[in-house]
Amino acid sequence: MEGMYSVYLVVMVLSLGVLAGTLCQVEDGSDNGTTAVYIVTLKQAPASHYYGELRKNTNVFKHGVPRNRNHNSRNDSRSNQSSSSYIARVHDSLLRRVLRGEKYLKLYSYHYLINGFAVLVTPEQANKLSRRKEVANVALDFSVRTATTHTPQFLGLPQGAWPKAGGYETAGEGIVIGFIDTGIDPSHPSFSDDSSLNSYPVPSHFSGICEVTRDFPSGSCNRKLIGARHFAASAITRGVFNSSQDYASPFDGDGHGTHTASVAAGNHGIPVIVSGHHFGNASGMAPRAHVAVYKALYKSFGGFAADVVAAIDQAAQDGVDVLSLSITPNRRPPGIATFFNPIDMALLSAVKAGIFAVQAAGNTGPSPKSMSSFSPWIFTVGAASHDRAYSNSVILGNNVTINGVGLAPGTHKNTMLTLISALHALTNETTVATDMYVGECQDSRNFNRDLVKGNLLICSYSIRFVLGLSTIKQAIATAKNLSAAGVVFYMDPFVIGFQLNPIPMRVPGIIIPSPDDSKVLLQYYNSSLERNETTKQITRFGSVARILGGLKANYSNSAPKVMFYSARGPDPEDSFLNNADILKPNLVAPGNLIWAAWSSLGTDSVEFQGENFAMMSGTSMAAPHIAGLAALIKQKFPSFSPAAIASALSTTASLYDNNGGPIMAQRAYSNPDINQSPATPFDMGSGFVNATGALDPGLIFDSRYDDYMSFLCGINGSSPVVLNYTGQNCLSYNSTINGIDLNLPSITIAKLYQSKTVQRSVTNIAGEETYRVGWSAPYGVTIKVAPTRFCIASGERKVLSVYVDAKMNSSTASYGRIGLFGDQGHVVNIPLSVIVKVAYNTTTNV
Repeated sequence: MEGMYSVYLVVMVLSLGVLAGTLCQVEDGSDNGTTAVYIVTLKQAPASHYYGELRKNTNVFKHGVPRNRNHNSRNDSRSNQSSSSYIARVHDSLLRRVLRGEKYLKLYSYHYLINGFAVLVTPEQANKLSRRKEVANVALDFSVRTATTHTPQFLGLPQGAWPKAGGYETAGEGIVIGFIDTGIDPSHPSFSDDSSLNSYPVPSHFSGICEVTRDFPSGSCNRKLIGARHFAASAITRGVFNSSQDYASPFDGDGHGTHTASVAAGNHGIPVIVSGHHFGNASGMAPRAHVAVYKALYKSFGGFAADVVAAIDQAAQDGVDVLSLSITPNRRPPGIATFFNPIDMALLSAVKAGIFAVQAAGNTGPSPKSMSSFSPWIFTVGAASHDRAYSNSVILGNNVTINGVGLAPGTHKNTMLTLISALHALTNETTVATDMYVGECQDSRNFNRDLVKGNLLICSYSIRFVLGLSTIKQAIATAKNLSAAGVVFYMDPFVIGFQLNPIPMRVPGIIIPSPDDSKVLLQYYNSSLERNETTKQITRFGSVARILGGLKANYSNSAPKVMFYSARGPDPEDSFLNNADILKPNLVAPGNLIWAAWSSLGTDSVEFQGENFAMMSGTSMAAPHIAGLAALIKQKFPSFSPAAIASALSTTASLYDNNGGPIMAQRAYSNPDINQSPATPFDMGSGFVNATGALDPGLIFDSRYDDYMSFLCGINGSSPVVLNYTGQNCLSYNSTINGIDLNLPSITIAKLYQSKTVQRSVTNIAGEETYRVGWSAPYGVTIKVAPTRFCIASGERKVLSVYVDAKMNSSTASYGRIGLFGDQGHVVNIPLSVIVKVAYNTTTNV
């Protein structure tokens, strides 16, 4: 163990040295108080402002050029490397001059998207840096957190989007998706490059590398997994990095990163075998897209903005086309607007470089304003269900059937087995007094094997399972050691409102998630016991049951529906929770009960530890669905801007479930399927993603970097903040705009004072087509759109004017829609949301 520990120390120090360039400048001086990590940006423009245009305008990928594993740099890489070295020296020089004779630790030099650095200093030293004329902004680092076999079919990919891309064997080819996450398991078959006989060249515009460590040896990367790095300098300096479980390499010790990467771009047709059971074959949304991993999140502590910004900066420099972030900040950014934080501003520069940025909405729903992704240049994705479900049930001897969950086989057909509670099968040495949790079946030594053998063991499921202190896997091991025929878990009454995902079991088993149904089971069991009248000891276990099993999926669920945990709008504009004129989320995608690849050493879910696949739920699973579909759009339309890709996804989104009814949104943690109502734009954005429709949107709403800058400059008091983050002066923009004036494929009005005229411009990317315009007005509002009919040629741009009038005073949000219906079959959907409405003044001047 001693040797292993020293090796990890070496890896950590080397890793930090690679990331930091100059580790620290330590001279004689006093250590003045508590240190913290600060992100410092300089006024000089970053490298992307000089080299980004070259990459942005290079739209034709050289698909046929063979590449070796060294990945030749794109044309401007030498210039970038030279610029990187120069800018790092500038940063070092500044630190030496300002903090002469003092201790500090520089963690990163950012140079591609942001000209700045992350440094460990005291608040007094940070103040010194902030006063330098070269320094634009000094921000305290903050923490972040992590927020399929059937979903390709549910989204219609095999019949729709994949054939349009030439079939699954070419879907996404030439596109690089970057993942800011917990890393990747390179040995997983979802990321091998030998699944097809077709040539599979590394895109020539990508210049990333693969780190080589003991955990991530040479040869881990290939033509599928073409880049892998890790970023942990901020975490290491804080002392929270645990080398035994976090790995100072791109290797995924959590499982989350492997899962998200395979959802977006995992290979097609990989068998999903969990606990010895086959659950079908898995595929990513863009199975031929390439994967580049930028590990900045870790199992034991999550992550920090300084590391995330470094990962984003490197991904952009490497040349990714799509960036997927299944992460959200742990707190709402302070300041004059939520948009002004290091991560969002780094992503703004990435968008300027032509990179489509996707982010999970967060798992903080269903309350309003729970959104954790804020900015209009980021595509925010909420989580919805799909139609697959795994149901399990147990039939009791009194002919009562109780539903439950559990990816488990059933007992022998038509054979009723005796039920025995764990509490009634204890050895003479074990009592509830000596082990109050013995009913959770975590140790087979506590039980009488002769009593349990061949019978169904009843175990309790308590809050300890939720916390990871007890596990289903260990209870199953107990049952096997005792030769039980199966296990029935009942829910502890103190576990209220907890939604249980199906859990794999190697023996017949079921978990009853409802406390009320658990009472039914226990009442039947207790009423069937026969006891000695004198000693009160049990003489006969009279209750029997059989488990039907839950391995077979059914596809009859009404779907999609917005999941209760999916974060909701309105988009909070600032820490005072004022509403922004921006629709969030942008849309919803499958995020519930998603099968995808799992790291061989992943520990994020104890129940899937050691498995190759795991079933997970969250907006973290929804975001990579969109990242993969964005790759298909980018493949078909290489010249599309990030805003054009966002528009194609948004305007084609579906408003209806698979039964033709409105998409529903769950409104509560407890009994979410009962507490639901039709989804609004603040629940689902534009709707549920339509993968096939997004490849043929007809019209697009486009926006550019300068539009976002004009929007930021239009925020009251933002000029110095914009200058701090971007190095650009708002005075250089002739006019500023409000959020409502951004050319988004939606209209959101936080405060409507009497009337407002909103304009949107559309560009036709299809053939000539005539559109008619229809709309439904939000309650308390009248609207009119002009023109009501128009013909638009291919490549032509048209401006639509929307006149909105308040007809009542109200602070309750109401919703409408504008539809553009083309005579060639294109339908463009524009959600309209109005929150505060003021039709007339409520005060009278005397």
